[in-house]
Amino acid sequence: MMVKPTVSDLLKNVDNRFELVVATAKRARQLSKGDKALVDNEEASTVTLAADEIAAGKVMVAEENETLEENNQNVEE
Repeated sequence: MMVKPTVSDLLKNVDNRFELVVATAKRARQLSKGDKALVDNEEASTVTLAADEIAAGKVMVAEENETLEENNQNVEE
């Protein structure tokens, strides 16, 4: 089974695997709480949607002093 996006694709937008896991988990939680998806994939799970958003560059990994939501607002502007 081939998983898309691949980890190598995701690591182009994130510095390391740890940040990738944390960012994906945070975004998946936001999606499960009702945040609007930034990519079109209605059949995907929240984790898959989060990974797709990171791969598409729609979600950026926040710095330590920023929250993921603040970072998303900057991308949408």
